[in-house]
Amino acid sequence: MDQELINKIRENTDIVEFISKYIPLVKKGKNYFGLCPFHNDNNPSLSVSREKQIYKCFVCGEAGNVFNFIQKYENVSYKEAIKIVGDSIGISIGYDIKKVVDKNQIYYDIYDIANKFYQNNLFSSEGLEARNYLEKRKLDLETIKEFQIGLSLDKKDSLYNLLVKKGYDIEILEKSGLINFDHDIYTNRIIFPLFNQNGKINGFSGRIYHGENTNKYLNTRETAIFKKGENLFNYDRAKEEARKKKYVIIMEGFMACIRAYTIGIKNCIATMGTALTIDQVNLIKRLTNTVYLCFDGDNAGINATLNNGKILLENNLKVKVISLTDNLDPDDFIIKYGKDKFYSLLENPLNYEDFKIRRLKNGVNFHSSEELSNYINLVLKEISQVKDAIKREIMLKNLAEETNVWYNTLEKKLNELLSEKKLVSSNKNILLPKKEKKDKYERTLQILIYYMLTRKGTITLVENSNVYFPIDSYRQLFLEISDYYNKYGSISIADFSTYLEEKGEFKDIFKEIISLDLDNNVSNDIILDYLKVIDNYNVSLEIKRLENLIMNEVDPLEQAKISNQIWKLKMGSEKS
Repeated sequence: MDQELINKIRENTDIVEFISKYIPLVKKGKNYFGLCPFHNDNNPSLSVSREKQIYKCFVCGEAGNVFNFIQKYENVSYKEAIKIVGDSIGISIGYDIKKVVDKNQIYYDIYDIANKFYQNNLFSSEGLEARNYLEKRKLDLETIKEFQIGLSLDKKDSLYNLLVKKGYDIEILEKSGLINFDHDIYTNRIIFPLFNQNGKINGFSGRIYHGENTNKYLNTRETAIFKKGENLFNYDRAKEEARKKKYVIIMEGFMACIRAYTIGIKNCIATMGTALTIDQVNLIKRLTNTVYLCFDGDNAGINATLNNGKILLENNLKVKVISLTDNLDPDDFIIKYGKDKFYSLLENPLNYEDFKIRRLKNGVNFHSSEELSNYINLVLKEISQVKDAIKREIMLKNLAEETNVWYNTLEKKLNELLSEKKLVSSNKNILLPKKEKKDKYERTLQILIYYMLTRKGTITLVENSNVYFPIDSYRQLFLEISDYYNKYGSISIADFSTYLEEKGEFKDIFKEIISLDLDNNVSNDIILDYLKVIDNYNVSLEIKRLENLIMNEVDPLEQAKISNQIWKLKMGSEKS
């Protein structure tokens, strides 16, 4: 692949703007920070440098240029990553990328066939009743096709027979989660295809529509490509809109999410009837740091709001609540009250803390001193969980007005709770990932290489010094840097990162080096001092080698020669 063309793509891509399409970034000082998508990050630890056009995570150690980010984020090959970035700015790399064969592709193929089969069923004469049901649910033809809704017929082996005729092995079909022995898993249900984050069908959810006395929804069991706790309904469609609007709406059911889509709300996703998992939370973090919860208005929906809100807050996400009336779910609420009423709620969401306090107030007898005291203590406990001091003060003033209790009294009690919380927090053992310590010589080698990549003139200084890099990996890396610079006439961390990717070497030590973030405003004398450290280290290694040699030498004349060499080395080292 043409290195100059790759450099051109990289140079014409602003890494800050590009990564901002995938995760929210906030400027702090000269760099931008966001939650790292490559580990469970609760405090923004991913730093993106516009100046150097690189990113790095201070916790998990991931680092590189824009191509590395896309490769890791989208789980594609490095060449595919270059093509994705190039296409985004209108620069073609000139040839098709050979796709990496997915070992699970056979299951995706089976699901694609099944999806077309179910869609054909819905629009056949046998699908009339199901189409009537969807029409009564106010789903028009355009929406049905958009979400690729289908139908499994009341036949035990119709999909099974089709897939067998297409040559699929029965064992593979059973592993796919669609077939059990020679029977279809899904019969007589409206089928909603489930897509992974990359837009591939990896499961189905089948809904009854006759009012049968059985589970309303039947989801695909866990397979090689479907993990319920790792999927969110409509994520693949919603991700771009969520990044654009800087928030995502989470609903509980497929129909609610689809209904929101029909009235123009396209940044909506849905859980699959369970509490959010850490994998799902990490998917959400890739989109935004603000979440709106819009669950059903009944007690079950309220509890789901409280539980999921707690999970999101614990993972440092901002949480707001769209509170529905009349015990309605979002689907029924939009049908009953219309688009404008729902948009009004969407534009005026409750803070999660306010929603929670409102729930605590339900049924409290304010004329009972005991009930009022319990209520105040519960609310104060909630306020103590709020990190923003200004928001705490506003909530405290509201509580004082609401309960006719002096503000100073409430403030004193709140400060006691905050002190207790701080004490508990300080006593926790915080486990940080252990980093291997480098001795001063290896550290010096890393510093020299860092300056070779970032500071003008350093490569020439190092080359002219004829210094010998005593550690093989750093010596090889130095030679690669020197060759690259002499070939292209300039060097940058971002471009050299691509060059190394093609070589497939030095990735780990290169990530460590670009994470140093040193000040480039150093003099040549400083660089020369680092070179002297390495020279002295080489001398000490040679002295040790000669000392070992003299111990095994029996010839007195040879011993004298070696001793003289050692003396000269020591004298030269002292002079330097």
